Amino acid sequence: MDKEEQIYRDLQKHLDSLPVGFPATSSGVEIRLLKHFFTPEEAEIATCLSITPQPLTRIYESVKETGISIEELKKILDSMERKVIITTSTIAGEKHYRNSLYVVGIHESLVNRLTPEYLMNIGQYVTEGFGQELFRVKTPQIRTIPVEKSIPLPDKYMVSTYDNVRDLIENNTGQFAVANCICQQAREMAGEPCALTDLREKCLILDGDQYINGGLARPITREEALDILEKAQDAGLVLQPLNSQRPEVICCCCGDCCGILRNIKQFPRPADFYASNFYAEIDPDLCTGCQVCIDHCQLDAPFMTDGVASINLDRCIGCGNCVVICDSDAVSLKKKETETVPPKDINELHEKIAAAKART
Repeated sequence: MDKEEQIYRDLQKHLDSLPVGFPATSSGVEIRLLKHFFTPEEAEIATCLSITPQPLTRIYESVKETGISIEELKKILDSMERKVIITTSTIAGEKHYRNSLYVVGIHESLVNRLTPEYLMNIGQYVTEGFGQELFRVKTPQIRTIPVEKSIPLPDKYMVSTYDNVRDLIENNTGQFAVANCICQQAREMAGEPCALTDLREKCLILDGDQYINGGLARPITREEALDILEKAQDAGLVLQPLNSQRPEVICCCCGDCCGILRNIKQFPRPADFYASNFYAEIDPDLCTGCQVCIDHCQLDAPFMTDGVASINLDRCIGCGNCVVICDSDAVSLKKKETETVPPKDINELHEKIAAAKART
């Protein structure tokens, strides 16, 4: 193995140690994927980062033996920040840098820049190793919250802030941004355009400065964010924020394109993979048997029994779209007896994922 290949292999091993890993395969496709994102120089620096934010001076202590200057280190880190292959944040007025996970994180930096070669490689990687890694995580990276129209008054006031999409938008203090959906772009490149919606910009970013500076998203106002959510809910999309009380992203997803929904749909118990505090229930006395909920559900949760619809709770993720679409008011959203409180922020989420991974 030559020096350059060893640099990428070291980065692969380092990324594999993160809460959601980046496993090696017999084919080595994971190395080809890393080369889509990192130059050898960037790969070497990324291997010295952590999943927890660190200031420049601390990172420099890990790399100074290579002979790099702190000025050159900052230049490389800032270039990686613009490419959105690492994550940055400002803590006590000082910029901090950390590794991004492959998904959700590094992969999404290719939005608007996908190539057939990359799609071929990631398809192979999901089959050979990453799919198993992604779906064995017991603390999910994303969660499901109900579409706003599925929760009638006065129940809205009983929904926790982290489960209320309007509260998440109205309480946000960061710069709103919106990006195209990379999953939708991948399906279009594969010749299978979305049949559910022509909405392209449907990934809402609640702290979007890095994505805006990297050219991956455009800035929007709070009102524009609410308008996008309205369109997404009208299209029957599933609202999937990152699994924290202060999510950085809210994705509006469909079963046609979303990599998570498409894959989880193949399992017999999709609900096991989701953090959700709600489930749908159908009143058989009100159900007319129209089957609209069956046609509308992204995860095939409703089914027909004796001319009326019922809900398979092993498949229901509590998105609320069947509630909105039912003209006979037969479907309602119920809150689970035990509420799942999401991690406080992205750092606590990563800690919980890592702890669950260590136990298994």
